Parts: sequence; structure tokens; C-alpha cells
Amino acid sequence: MTEPAWTPSAAEIARRHDAIRSAAEATSLDAVIVCGSEYTGFEGAITYVSGFRILHRYAYVLLPVEGEPICIYPREARWVGDHDETFVAEKAFAEKPGAWIADHLRERGLSRVGVYGMDYVMPVRDYEALVAGPAELVRFDEEFDLARAVKSEEELVSVRHSMDVNKAGVWAVIDAYEPGLTEAELMAVAEQAFVSRGTTRLTMDMVLLGPDGHAVPQMTLPRSDRRVQDTDLLVYGLEVAGAGGHWVEFSRPLAPSGMDEETSRMMEAYVESYEIAREVLKDGATAREVHRAVSRPFLELGHSLGHVTGHSIGMTMIEHPRVGEDFDVTLRKNMVVSMHPHVISADQQRSLYFQETWLVGEHEGEALSGVPCRAFDGSESLAALSVL
Repeated sequence: MTEPAWTPSAAEIARRHDAIRSAAEATSLDAVIVCGSEYTGFEGAITYVSGFRILHRYAYVLLPVEGEPICIYPREARWVGDHDETFVAEKAFAEKPGAWIADHLRERGLSRVGVYGMDYVMPVRDYEALVAGPAELVRFDEEFDLARAVKSEEELVSVRHSMDVNKAGVWAVIDAYEPGLTEAELMAVAEQAFVSRGTTRLTMDMVLLGPDGHAVPQMTLPRSDRRVQDTDLLVYGLEVAGAGGHWVEFSRPLAPSGMDEETSRMMEAYVESYEIAREVLKDGATAREVHRAVSRPFLELGHSLGHVTGHSIGMTMIEHPRVGEDFDVTLRKNMVVSMHPHVISADQQRSLYFQETWLVGEHEGEALSGVPCRAFDGSESLAALSVL
């Protein structure tokens, strides 16, 4: 099958830029500075607005409300990354990008500027230069994320491709499983599946595991000095962005000898929560309402939730809104949401956590993996499950 073209169409590029400009105008901004970093999950905003994939260092896109965008790169990274892959025509390579942007704002008379990434992404030296410059800086993370939250049909092709890649990695782990392999050796088969399918560096791998059919609450990096046992409960929490740049999250528990009694009850609540998610992830629901609905089966058992219930996801791994008590944000059709309740027992000794990526629908949500909400034991037939 021929791979789709991952460079967005001219209409799609215009749609993205126009949505951001509209959000900027609604906040009385003259321009938006979009920040991106090589830190995993924080590079995607640059790809979204410019097509450039950060290989090392960091980058900016300055998008004025009136006028054409500009990509600004640190001069030291001139030969790191393919700068010709961007669909933004104007590029600048600056010794100190923050000072360059401040001078440009002064020359253009841009006095009120929104910044996506000011809290977590922008280097301190550039922030200091911009604060000392002519423009008032306004945090713009939530507005930017909401402007890109509803996915176009072009984007959904990329999202579904990423899910196919993610499932291939999860299934590679289940298929390769045998007692005596190390945690890292099992993760390596997932990474081989991911990179061979075009993820480049856009993977985020972690494990949640424990002995005797239960998992402890802490998520960790896979270890090369610990060998798995057939009585372990293993969750390889895998998050990837395929060649189109859209992140998805998908995993399922692997319990070769089954789960202990309390974890089995958690799993039953997970199945109930999964079906509730299908019902409530629909146009017009709020993130808070979804959180309360999907949390109910766990809270009724006396468990707590140790990690955000879910979040919007796109070319940045975690986007606004999160699905939680503090987020009274209305969901819209074709938003994409990762759901992963982190269930922790009252004594904090047992836990369950796994991921599914959902498409918000008009009347109900669609679980994009198509994989049943269940645990696996390592003996399953891929063909029989028909999940890929």
C-alpha cells in the first residue's frame, strides 16, 4: 500500500494558520510566537505550524496576525535538521533567537504577542531577551491548543496511521514475550517496530509492572538488569507519533499467569470505565464531565487516581484540555483524546494503568485501536483478534 503524503496540503496549512490567527485576534494579540524543543513531546507545535522536525536544539515560528510567518532557528543548529522541509518560506538563523525576535517585533511595531511554550519550552536566555524587548508577552498555550484541537480529515489520516504503528509495537511485545527476557529486551522489539515504520525519535516508552499478578503505582523506564517472570503483570505504556507527526497512546496489560484478586477487580472497573468513555466522549460534553463519569467505577471501589485521567493529544504529546476536575472545557467532534485512568489501591501497593486514544464523535466516542479492553497472556493469535 502506498504511504500517504505527510506534507499537509496548502488548504490544510492555511486552515491551521487561520485558526491560530483567529484565536490571537480574539485575545487582541499582534502575533504569536510558537516555541518547540527537542525534548520529547514538545517539538510538535513547530511541526504543526511549519512542517519542520526538530532534530536537535530548539526552534520558533513567529506568526503575525497580518503578514507571513517566519521560522527562527539558533545559528549553532544551522546544519542540524532538514530546514528545507518546512512549508514556511522565510527563515532566520540567529546567534540569539530571543534577541532577534525582540528586534523584529520592534521593527514591525508588534506590541502584544502571545507565546505558546513560555512556561515549559522557551530557553531562559530567549525569555530574558524578549522580556527586555518592546512587546508585552502573553501566555497563549491554552488558546493555541484549542485552535488545533479539532482535527481535520487530513490530520485524522495521520492519527490513524500513528495508531497502526503503536499497535504494531504493543503486539510485538506480546508476541515476543517469554519468561527470562529483560524488561529492556521486550521494549527493544517495540522500538524496532516503531522506528522501522517511521517514528524517528517520536516515541515515549515506560513500564508499569510488579510481581504475583499485580503492578506497583510507579511508572519507570525498562531495565536491562531485571528479567521478567511469568507471574509478573506487565504494562508497556507506549506512546508514538508516526510519520505524519500526530501522537497517540495505546497499551494493554500482559499477565501471563493472570491478575491477583484486587487487580482483577480493578480490571473489571477498567472495562466498565472504557464503555462509559465510549458513551460520554461526544460533542458538547465537557472534559470535567468525562473525567467524573469514567472515574466513577474506580472511586466506588475505594481507589484513588494518581495521574491525569486523560488529555487532548495531537502533534504535541499532551495538549489542552486535560480530562480532569479542573477542566470545564467543552469537547468538540473530531477532537482526539488519550484516556488512561491511573488507578491506585487505598494502601498504594497496587495499581493499574493502560492507554487508549479516542476520537470524539457526534453521539459517542470511537476507540481508535479497535482492540478489546482486556488483558493478554502472551498466547493470543493476532489474526484471530483481527486488531491490526
